Amino acid sequence: MDDAQDRALLQAPPDPLTAAVAERDRNTLAMVDQALRDGRTMLAYQPVVLAADQSRVAFHEGMIRVMDPTGRVIPAREFMGAVETRETGRLIDCAALRHGLAALAAVPDLRLAVNMSARSIGYSRWMKILREGLRRDGTVGERLILEITESSAMLMPDVVTAFMDELHGEGISFALDDFGAGYTAFRYFRDFFFEVIKIDGQFVRNVASNPDNQVLTRALTSIGKHFDMLVVAESVECQADADWLAANGVDCLQGYHFGAPMVQPNWFPVAKRAARL
Repeated sequence: MDDAQDRALLQAPPDPLTAAVAERDRNTLAMVDQALRDGRTMLAYQPVVLAADQSRVAFHEGMIRVMDPTGRVIPAREFMGAVETRETGRLIDCAALRHGLAALAAVPDLRLAVNMSARSIGYSRWMKILREGLRRDGTVGERLILEITESSAMLMPDVVTAFMDELHGEGISFALDDFGAGYTAFRYFRDFFFEVIKIDGQFVRNVASNPDNQVLTRALTSIGKHFDMLVVAESVECQADADWLAANGVDCLQGYHFGAPMVQPNWFPVAKRAARL
C-alpha cells in the first residue's frame, strides 16, 4: 500500500456505527453539562449495614444522580468514564458534596459517604464547598466519609496521602472504593490513611458458592484487618452471601439485598427542606 492509500484511509469518514456512538456520547456530555448548570442533580442514598447485626445501619452512601430536562436519570455509566478527566467531573464531585453536606446538616444522626475523584483534590470550588460546610456545622466532619476509588487514588498517591492527612484534622474519614479491582500498588498502601475499604462487587457476588471469590475475598479482608480498616463488602445481593461474608470477618455489607439507592429514604424530607435553604 502506497502513501496516498495510507492518507486516504486516515482521512476516511468513520463507519456509521462509530459515528452514531460518538454523536450519542457528545449529546450525553452536553446534557450532563447543562444539567449541572441548571442544578438538576440529587443524591440517592443506599444503606451500609453491620454484618453482625444486619438490621442496623452503620452509614449510608450518597450516590450522585444527574437528570435530563424531563427528570429522567441519566445513567452514570453513559458519562462517568468520559468526564473523569474533564472539569465536568469536578463539577459532579462538587454537586455530590454540596448535597451530602446539606443532608448531614439536616439529619444530626446521619453518617454519610460521598464519592470524589482524586482529581478534585485542590479544585478550589470543591474545597470551598467543603470548608463552608464544615464551618456551618461543627459535627459534619466527624460524620462525613469521603470515598475515593482505588484507580483514582493510584493516580497520585502522594497527593492523596497529604490531602487525607490534612482533612483527618477535621474529623473526616476516608474509604477506598472498589478495593481489589486491580490498581493498588501495595508499596503505597501502608502510607494511606483509609479508615474503610470497600471490596469490589466482582468478588462478592455469589461468594457463598464460588470458591475463587471466597479465596480472594478472604485475602482482601485480611489486608484490611491488618491495617485496622473497617471492611465493607459491596454488591451483596442475597442472604447466603451476606451470611458467608459475616462469618468470614467482613464488618459491613452493602447491596440491593439490604436496600436499593433511594432519593427519598424515610429521613429524606428533612434533608430536602434543608437543601433548599
